[in-house]
Amino acid sequence: MDESLDYRQKLIEEYKRTTVPLLKYLPWLEKNAGQQGSTLYQGNGENQNALRFPVYDATLMGFVREAAASPLMYRNYSYVYTRNGIRTHEDERKVIAGAELKDWDLLRGILSRYVLGGRTKAALWSEAVKENIFCLVLERMQKIIEYWDKPLDIR
Repeated sequence: MDESLDYRQKLIEEYKRTTVPLLKYLPWLEKNAGQQGSTLYQGNGENQNALRFPVYDATLMGFVREAAASPLMYRNYSYVYTRNGIRTHEDERKVIAGAELKDWDLLRGILSRYVLGGRTKAALWSEAVKENIFCLVLERMQKIIEYWDKPLDIR
């Protein structure tokens, strides 16, 4: 029994170490939930219709860069979606809301889909902010850590 408690505590410490640096973005993600997180640059004058591309908020880009470099990234995130029958944003929200300690990799998979997938389909970053996915995943990770350890002094 003592061995399983030690293992769980080590697991929680590892989860805390990887998650806490990203929690500093939580206030921005909460504030911008439902919004795009980017604007569309259209040029000016004669070049107005030449080339349009998204310009992302600096805070969102900081979050994406830091998350992409963290151990939270799970390169096989597509398996999380197929194994759990996740197809819509509503499915994602249900899975996130019901996630527990044993579902940590599931949360990592959802986060990774948007962070890593956004490298090739950049609209995913804006979609994750608009659909509140980044915020929900980080809040759930924080709740799991706090349930098994102690409240985090983030803000």
